Amino acid sequence: MKKIGIMGGAFDPIHLGHLLAAEAAREQYGLEEVWFMPSHTPPHKHEAGVSAKERLRMVELATSSNASFKTLDIELKRGGISYTIDTITELKSMYPTFDFHFIIGADMVNYLPKWQGINELVGMLTFIGLQRPGSFLELDLLPAHIQRAVKLADMPLVDISSSLIRRQIVAGQSVRYMVPESVYEYMIRGGLYGIH
Repeated sequence: MKKIGIMGGAFDPIHLGHLLAAEAAREQYGLEEVWFMPSHTPPHKHEAGVSAKERLRMVELATSSNASFKTLDIELKRGGISYTIDTITELKSMYPTFDFHFIIGADMVNYLPKWQGINELVGMLTFIGLQRPGSFLELDLLPAHIQRAVKLADMPLVDISSSLIRRQIVAGQSVRYMVPESVYEYMIRGGLYGIH
């Protein structure tokens, strides 16, 4: 059975923290691949700062040097609000024998009870929660059936977020080395987020 990790999110923009999280989860849980899936419209976030096409391209650039990383545009093609339950249902019908692991930050683990279709999701996949700087995780406060579906992984504590990167750009500060060089160059070429 092929073990696949899934990294979802706006990736607005993708940054080194995303890549470190994916690699940490892949290594610690023996995942054969990690699939990065930019969301069309995240259920819990603001409107994207750049187009879906640009976010997808940045993910492709960021993941291209790792043979275990793939980019899927399944949520972008589907449109609408990107609920994980819809994506996993679609993936399970396409790859019924695959063992899916959804990689999230520890801060998101606390919100799992509020996820759309969570009671179905916990029967369809395993969640891998990665410790992030400043995140407060209380696994024992989750309902037992959700707790059983969550594994924890360690990753280097890198305090980078997409919102921090966007704020830095607005403030005229450098974001070089927060994102892969290929992504940084793409952002510069396109003037994304007002960078120059």
